Order: sequence, then C-alpha cells, then structure tokens
Amino acid sequence: MALLMLCVISIVCTIEAQAYGAIRTGQTQYAYVKLNGVAVWQASWEGEYPVYRGVNVIIVDRSTCTLQYWRNFDTHGRYAAARLRDYLQGLSSGTVLVGVSCDEASQGLDAAEATLSALGADVSDVGWRGAFVFVAEMGDPSKTVLDKELTEAAASARQPRVNASFPGTVHYNF
Repeated sequence: MALLMLCVISIVCTIEAQAYGAIRTGQTQYAYVKLNGVAVWQASWEGEYPVYRGVNVIIVDRSTCTLQYWRNFDTHGRYAAARLRDYLQGLSSGTVLVGVSCDEASQGLDAAEATLSALGADVSDVGWRGAFVFVAEMGDPSKTVLDKELTEAAASARQPRVNASFPGTVHYNF
C-alpha cells in the first residue's frame, strides 16, 4: 500500500513593475514585471523589446509566483478599453494582477476607467503619454499599489514603479 504525503510550503511572492510613457527625445525607456526578482515580461521605447502600446495586464499565479497569463490592450484601438473593462470584470476575486502602461495608454481609456478605479487604480487623471503601473488583488482594492506620472514630461523624468508582495503556497505530493 502506497502512502501519499502532501507538503505545503508557504512562500512570499514579490512583484516589482515599471511603466513608461513614450517621449519625443528618442531616450530609451523600459517597462517590466519581475516576480521574485526574475523578469517575466518586458517592453521598451527605443529599446530591444516590443513597445506593447496601451495597457498590459499580467496575471500572477500566486501559488507559484509565476506569470500565468498576459494580455495587451492597445487603447488607441477602437474597442480596446471596453475589452479591458470586460476582461477585468471577468476575473475571479483573489486574482492578482499587474497593470503596466506603455507608450501612450490614456487615449481611448474612458470605457475602462471606472473599472480600474474600482480596483484601486484611479488613472483618470493620467494625460497624453503619462504612465501608470499597479498591482491589485481582485475584490480587495485596499491592497492595490499604484504609481503614476500624469504627463509626458513627468513620465520622462521619473518612470512609475511599484513593489508589492503576496503570500502564496507551493504544494508537493510525495
């Protein structure tokens, strides 16, 4: 008779993320998401990574602290903000997500602003080529960590960056 053993290890998932707003000077800017210090998603302006214009949503598997899913919503597109809103509203309570703006995300974002605000990420005041980044847990806006720069000049001078951590667990069967 085989005996099955389960070992549960508690871990802390650390999240570091940075956004950028495009600038006219040709200065290279980077956006990224790091989980426990490892880059799992990257974008750039005038750099070696794709631009990924708009709002990027990274879903974090909190049990393993890994990237579970990534979606880009290019808010210059006609229906991108509505798709972003619907996507966010469809996520389950407890889902950990990272939102990263790249290039220009404010144009056409209106349809998603109320949903973002309900998450604790009010970006309605971010203007043309401003930038924002946030970490949120669906269903608990008090846990949201948000950083933003409202204008192109401000985002050029200081890229928004956040750090957050969430508890997680890893299960091993023996």
